[in-house]
Amino acid sequence: MYNSNLLLSAALLLSSCSAAPVDQQPLEKDTSAHYPYRYDPYDRKHDTYGDGVQPLPVRNGHGTSVLGPTNKDRDRQNPDLVRPPSTDHGILPNLRWSFSDSHIRIEEGGWTRQTTVRELPASVEIAGVNMRLEPGVIRELHWHKEAEWAYVLKGEVRVTALDTEGGSFIDDLKEGDLWYFPSGHPHSLQGLGENGTEFLLIFDDGNFSEDSTFLLNEWIEHTPKAVVAENFRLPPEIFENIHEKDKYIFQGSIPDSIDKEKPPAFKKSKHQYTHRMLDTPPVEGSGGKARIVDSKNFPISKTIAAGHLDIEPGAMREMHWHPNADEWSYFIKGRARVTIFAAEGNARTFDYMAGDVGIVPRNMGHFIENLSDDEPLEVLEIFRADEFQDFSLFQWMGETPRRLVQDHLFQHDPKSGEKFAKVVEKADKDVIKSQYAKSPGLEAKEYL
Repeated sequence: MYNSNLLLSAALLLSSCSAAPVDQQPLEKDTSAHYPYRYDPYDRKHDTYGDGVQPLPVRNGHGTSVLGPTNKDRDRQNPDLVRPPSTDHGILPNLRWSFSDSHIRIEEGGWTRQTTVRELPASVEIAGVNMRLEPGVIRELHWHKEAEWAYVLKGEVRVTALDTEGGSFIDDLKEGDLWYFPSGHPHSLQGLGENGTEFLLIFDDGNFSEDSTFLLNEWIEHTPKAVVAENFRLPPEIFENIHEKDKYIFQGSIPDSIDKEKPPAFKKSKHQYTHRMLDTPPVEGSGGKARIVDSKNFPISKTIAAGHLDIEPGAMREMHWHPNADEWSYFIKGRARVTIFAAEGNARTFDYMAGDVGIVPRNMGHFIENLSDDEPLEVLEIFRADEFQDFSLFQWMGETPRRLVQDHLFQHDPKSGEKFAKVVEKADKDVIKSQYAKSPGLEAKEYL
């Protein structure tokens, strides 16, 4: 005899199988029809992070929404990867990296992380290290095969160095200051003030590694104690308690003033290892300022040249290229987009935020545009070169015979050619251009 409950369950199952099918719904509502940047024939910038908009692969009637999983924060930070301009073409390698993706080495009272050719394969000429030291914390006495250039991001730091003639150097630095130690010159760093310091280190070889540093303590550890004792004319037992581990970054005592810390044998170096970058007279542009520091105004810096850019909201670093070195950029503040033109019809657009690194190989045309119309953009342009050099597209067009320019660009539109010629006739190099005054109704957000 069948159980009545079992018969009822079977009947319900047969009933469900014969019922009309239920329409499948997409995993996520298709929002592409309402996407505010879906149509823009001029490929204007779109600050999706600042506007709180989720970018979609939708452009000028092509593409559609994303139904599968996606990292929405990453997409908002990189809208030109999700929705590249129509002018992007061909294959270019990745030219962007974030220090947020770099491994952090945590030490006593500090940390360090690096971006080298291992993290960013295009970074063949320069490696960067981001380091933090609390008050009194010391980056051990050391030296490198590579030259070291640095920019103080926050706080205060004391640097020491020794030159090849036995001259000694000590200086206290703050935000916006630089130092440069040539290859092999021994030096140290120590955090000062209430909060210590954080800085960006630049080395003139993309294959650099923090682990390849020559450390004082490590050298002593790996030299026979009898030899160390003979070198310093001391009994070997003096060195018995040196531990077999490099210090690297460690808590030290709080330093006194420079005058009180100078050793009895102190001889002042003839070299100036530091420079106040933010005190450098700026090159004024219509949309911001550029401060250039290279061997002309910082003579010891023979292998690194740099520019500090303040780009106003909506403004841009003009279209240009560098003939003598790759550009290694570090973004300190704000959001930017950069399109890199690599010849052979290849171009690719990248977006950058604070803490990001960008690479532009030498001679490749590019610009740096402030994505935000409300917030400033602060950028370091760094080069493995003794001199900062660039070519301005605007200046080139203004100093080339008008007929030749018009034959190239406006052969079939002479009226536009006349307007173009009028704009560039002074050929003034405007390193950072102010935001172009758009006509009403041309904002990309309004193309619906």
